[in-house]
Amino acid sequence: MPGPGRVETPIHALRARGYTIPTDRPEADGTMRWADTTLVLAEAEAGGMTGIGYTYSDACIVPLIAGKLADVINGHEAMDVAGAWDAMQRSVRNLGRQGLAATAISAVDAALWDLKAKLLGLPLATLLGRRREAVPIYGSGGFTTYSDAELHEQLARWVEEDGVSWVKMKVGAEPARDPHRVEVARAAIGDRADLFVDANGACTRQQAVAFATKIIGLDVCWFEEPVSSDDLAGLRFVRQHAPPGMEVAAGEYGYDIDYFRRMLESDAVDVQQADASRCGGVSGFLQVGALCEAYHTDLSAHCAPAMHLHAACAAQRFRHLEWFHDHARIERILFDGAPVPRDGLIRPDLSRPGHGLEFRHRDAERYAAA
Repeated sequence: MPGPGRVETPIHALRARGYTIPTDRPEADGTMRWADTTLVLAEAEAGGMTGIGYTYSDACIVPLIAGKLADVINGHEAMDVAGAWDAMQRSVRNLGRQGLAATAISAVDAALWDLKAKLLGLPLATLLGRRREAVPIYGSGGFTTYSDAELHEQLARWVEEDGVSWVKMKVGAEPARDPHRVEVARAAIGDRADLFVDANGACTRQQAVAFATKIIGLDVCWFEEPVSSDDLAGLRFVRQHAPPGMEVAAGEYGYDIDYFRRMLESDAVDVQQADASRCGGVSGFLQVGALCEAYHTDLSAHCAPAMHLHAACAAQRFRHLEWFHDHARIERILFDGAPVPRDGLIRPDLSRPGHGLEFRHRDAERYAAA
């Protein structure tokens, strides 16, 4: 029976839909090419409110959300997000909790946190416990398909118009050209911002160290996934042999807390990355934040800026959030309330409950996946 003053608010609907949005020009990194990005939206209803969450995954997870996850979520108390998260994790045990299942749970968890905050009439950052009022971002793109002029224009614009203190470019597709491309990037931003490179695991250990040595004079201070993120010994090797001041980062492909524990135990990274759209939603992201605090390692959020904003305001030992070109563009197209950078920061709108986002269903219909 409900206690005194308590009102039960059971979840009565959970649905999902996928939307595939073409890129604005050809894109590639060190190991992959793509021409579109799929966003999967999850919507949970209770008490006359609808919470929304999303992930960047594949539309094949839509029936997983609307079927198996809905079976364990419908009827669950909307205020008990932790209990719902546990129930979803148990429900996919025999499917495998990583990969696609983890992205599906991430979208639903984000929707449940949004729903709870809306039912309470609170911004999510306030509900979670806001440690900071704004979140630093870094511009991220610089795809290997870009011409020198495109690379220069994009990085310079982030610095000049958005005031970011860091920009990141992709490397690894054409190793012989990469030192030149890094020179182009440095010329674009001058000494106004720090420069990051991301190989997406394209290099061997020796190739990564050799490349890092070649670009010493260009003040690159961050080398992301120089080798596969599964090669923890390799990440540690690159970290130990990289030039002074060049940090090694990885973690965007973490789906559960044990992945992050192993990476941190291995002393493999200077900065731990995590992606709330993959690692279990807001709940999983904050778990990683607590783990980073225990290991005295900074946390950086990977992509999906509108999804991360409120959780990033609450996370422990947080450094910055990736303002990824594709996702920032998609979120601007599909959501009212998507954050807008100013002076290198994005801020939650504390006048709006939950994530502060409203999905533009009508505008999104043209991108709906079959």
